[in-house]
Amino acid sequence: MDTQLQELADHTIKYSLDAGVQYCDARAEEQERKSVLIENGEIEHVRSINDAGIGIRLVKDGTWSFCSITNPKSKEQIKQAIDDSIKNSVHYAKNKKEKLNLYPNYTVKEKIDYPTLEKPDLEKLIKIGTECNKIISDTPKIIKSVVNPWYTNNSKYFTNSEGSKILQNFSDVVIDMIATAHESGLTQSVNITEGGRGGLEQITKNNKSQNSAQEIAQKASELLSAKPAKEEKATVVMNPDFVSLLTHEILGHPSEADRVLGKEMAWAGGAWWKGKIGEKIGSENLNVFDDPTIKGSLGWYFFDDEGVQTKKTTLVEEGVLKKHMQNRETGQIFNEKPTGNMRATNFRFMPLIRMACTCIGNGDWNVDEMIKEVKNGYLISNMKIPSIDMKRYNWSISCQYAQKIENGEVTDLLRDVIVMGTAPEFFESIDACGNDFTVRPITNCGKGDPMQSMIMGNGGPSIRGVATVKSVN
Repeated sequence: MDTQLQELADHTIKYSLDAGVQYCDARAEEQERKSVLIENGEIEHVRSINDAGIGIRLVKDGTWSFCSITNPKSKEQIKQAIDDSIKNSVHYAKNKKEKLNLYPNYTVKEKIDYPTLEKPDLEKLIKIGTECNKIISDTPKIIKSVVNPWYTNNSKYFTNSEGSKILQNFSDVVIDMIATAHESGLTQSVNITEGGRGGLEQITKNNKSQNSAQEIAQKASELLSAKPAKEEKATVVMNPDFVSLLTHEILGHPSEADRVLGKEMAWAGGAWWKGKIGEKIGSENLNVFDDPTIKGSLGWYFFDDEGVQTKKTTLVEEGVLKKHMQNRETGQIFNEKPTGNMRATNFRFMPLIRMACTCIGNGDWNVDEMIKEVKNGYLISNMKIPSIDMKRYNWSISCQYAQKIENGEVTDLLRDVIVMGTAPEFFESIDACGNDFTVRPITNCGKGDPMQSMIMGNGGPSIRGVATVKSVN
């Protein structure tokens, strides 16, 4: 991290305290991002972006205020921003009935360099992207191949008025791929994202990207001759990739305490299980956790944007709702320790309670055995598009493809399939979880006003339950 930027963050704390605030924290951040877009064998563009700045939160008269400064160069810029923020807090505090309190947190002074086995490099990124694009393009019936590999090098320095000083340096490497096939008036697309926190090994290990490119291209081509599914309520076996999005939408988001409190209802929704801590909300096979300590996940970090150390948090245990994800403010309200889930997209935004790596827990079932017990059902594979109501109660998620299960055997390939249900009914129907636990990358989760896009991990094993299945066409 640039020394001047770090020094200005430290000055932010000193000036704020001298100005009489109750609390202040500053996040100084630098990010280098490089990406390449390759379409049908041609490089459409190569982009390189460097970004730096400081985000400042403070509490004056029991009220939050936030400001950010891009590429600050002087203490005078810091002073002006803080003075304006203090005026905002004082103004809004006049009409605020309840003053905020923060759950206590201990002081931390630490520097963390996350491991990177193979340093990200644009030239290598282009090589990998070109190889994957060719694999997709060379597959029969493919008319469009789009590959977008990218990486970021990040340095984040957190300091607050309680004495914490935390520097975290890490890289993220991701590749997004889309294969589109067309024949006889029918078009089918299959996409996938690979990657994680670390170096190029996140997309190159065991030829991960090339294998995924081959898989999506082949599947897009095969879907041209696939059948639509008839609408019926049936047993479904969902693979880990599909489960990761389902977990994200109907387990992760409603576990964020700000949603439970209704603070997100105006633009992003709430939680149907408000007030149900300690109650049964699913079958005994349902275990859910959020874990920012899973190495290599896009949701892996040691300290959140409040300086709270991360840990695994059990959200649901054997079908019983146990906890929510908490920040220091909601933790005080719920009388629960903060869970280390307070994060912002970058320094320009106020941190929000966000999933890190929310997952359904592993089971001991062999997936083939799960399928063999199904007389009439569906194997649901790979996430696509979710549609969820405001309280995360009614849900509908499309998949990349599905297959019919008849008398324990996987048969017809099916296209344009949507899976639907209600959260409590589906959770209660889960009767088996596989031993194939997998964490998948999520790169575009939106929340907040103004909207923030966040990267994270989500995952789980294959699971078996009951839901309504139909094709959109």
